Amino acid sequence: MLRGVLLSEASGGTTGLSPRVLHLAETPVFPLPFILLTAVLIIAAVNDIRLQKIPNWLTYPAMTVGIIYHTGLKGLEGFIFSWGGIGVGIAVLIGFYLVGGTGAGDVKLMGAVGGFLGPKGVFIAFLCTAIVGGIYAILLMALHGFLKETAKRYIRIIKTFILTKNIIYAPPTQKEKNPKLCYGVAIAVGTIISLAFFRSI
Repeated sequence: MLRGVLLSEASGGTTGLSPRVLHLAETPVFPLPFILLTAVLIIAAVNDIRLQKIPNWLTYPAMTVGIIYHTGLKGLEGFIFSWGGIGVGIAVLIGFYLVGGTGAGDVKLMGAVGGFLGPKGVFIAFLCTAIVGGIYAILLMALHGFLKETAKRYIRIIKTFILTKNIIYAPPTQKEKNPKLCYGVAIAVGTIISLAFFRSI
């Protein structure tokens, strides 16, 4: 509505509108890449919940679309921007994947996010995802009654460090491993939050 009013006033010859206001009036409220990325994230989250898997037929085409969009928009600069985002997106999660903390689909999904948002945008999305993922994990453990057991395990790790000055990791019990954390959901919610507050498309 505001966009339509501003455009109407601008075309009618009304003076006094700053260039910034006119620029905002000409900017689409929901640009196409925002809609596409949101759709990819929703599909990924649904698949992760239902099948515990984020398919390649979703992540690889999403990366490709991001590259094509930015290359078409800014040429070589956009091509480098998109590939840089893919690289950062994969890099921030690859360590977690190697230790079994996330799945390969999660890593590729974050890479796809980077293809749209670029290096800085995907890093912000990752930070938001980490916060959402932490809250999600705590709620999941609480719902399954494992929060107290997990807290005790970390308290033992801290006590051991105080007494021996060595960090001796105590792995979770099989009981604690039972709740399935669908990290694709955390990536979806975290990225959408980052777009809402730090919009970079």
